[in-house]
Amino acid sequence: MPSHLVCFNSSCRAQYPITDVLYNCPKCGGLLEASAPEALDPARLKPLWRERRMSNAPLDQSGVWRYRELLPFDGQFEHVVTIREGNTPLLASPRAAAYGGLRAVTFKHQGFNPTGSFKDNGMTCGASQGRRLGMKRVACVSTGNTSASMAAYAAQAGMQAIIFLPHGNISYGKLAQALEYGAKTLQVEANFDQILKLVRVLAEQLGIYLLNSVNPFRIEGQKTIMAEMLDQRDWHVPDWVVVPGGNLGNVSAFGKALRELQAAGFIDRLPRLAVIQAEGSAPFEAFMHTPTHDSFPTVDHPETLATAIKIGDPVSWPKAWNEVATSGGLVEKVTEQEIADAKAVVGASGIGCEPASAATLAGIRKLTASGRMPPDADVVAILTGNVLKDPDYIYRYHTGGLTAHSGPIKGAFENAPIVVPNDPQKIAALLA
Repeated sequence: MPSHLVCFNSSCRAQYPITDVLYNCPKCGGLLEASAPEALDPARLKPLWRERRMSNAPLDQSGVWRYRELLPFDGQFEHVVTIREGNTPLLASPRAAAYGGLRAVTFKHQGFNPTGSFKDNGMTCGASQGRRLGMKRVACVSTGNTSASMAAYAAQAGMQAIIFLPHGNISYGKLAQALEYGAKTLQVEANFDQILKLVRVLAEQLGIYLLNSVNPFRIEGQKTIMAEMLDQRDWHVPDWVVVPGGNLGNVSAFGKALRELQAAGFIDRLPRLAVIQAEGSAPFEAFMHTPTHDSFPTVDHPETLATAIKIGDPVSWPKAWNEVATSGGLVEKVTEQEIADAKAVVGASGIGCEPASAATLAGIRKLTASGRMPPDADVVAILTGNVLKDPDYIYRYHTGGLTAHSGPIKGAFENAPIVVPNDPQKIAALLA
């Protein structure tokens, strides 16, 4: 049966052609998802996916398209836009594990992607669908990583990228990428959630293809992060997968991938999904701790220095809710101080990450301290972005100048540079 779009709302489940330009269900307004792949054969695909690692074919060299049987393109790959995304490592860190209260932890580091974040996994599918639809212009609202990724893939595809970002609320390391890749960049005097509403209107009026995570093809590409992680672990399922929570596209994608892989017989159980949000931008955490779940408590003015998760009205929350509940997972929030110190520990491990990524380790530390995650748990934590995404944050932390909305952050692991004279004896004495 050919792939199609399906309304995620369980009371609707209306279906639409895969080539319709839709982001929400026209009947009920619910989120859309691509239909699950059918007739996947683990006995055939596991060795095939491993064999493709040795191939020089562009599709096989991509850590997304290597798993193309999971994606809703029905064998039609002539429109694929790839810059060899995915292929991100699993990295052990005894130092981070000890800090987090675990015997061991493994980081799945999406910062090794071409533009330095997990967004590339989803963007290759979103941009490829844009080409399949014949789109000439693509747009996104971004606090940084999405804009960098979309700009690169649009440039590769010969499409014009139009980026809308909150004025004064973006890391220059991320903005520099979008500018370098040739995107038209508009800084709007509003927050992320307000701008997304604006862009939804403009995209429909001007025929521009929207590539935020409300686009179901973005979610499909991000599914392959879980396929690759399990492949790297020889299909041994971890106890937990811990992920930062912003617009909640990642946890939505991860849960969908894991359910589909379990249904097809690749794995025999689901890991528990833990979503970690920044304290000043934690509407999903508040929702999950509300007994009635009758309304979603958006945050009108979200606050966090971890700009990648500075979102007060995440569009994917219904999907995220389903995936966390299905996996028996949970949602936690952490302070700016906890994020900053966890980030320094990841860095001191020789790994490094952007601030939002460090929410995972901060959350793990909180979960083990409260007894909700046992110290011997098998945990994979997602690092979403490269350490160089926000270098100003790093410098200010280590030199005592980092301040959040909640006040100054004291660097528990501060490592400030030392000014020394041009005198070998004095420097030798200092180093001794």
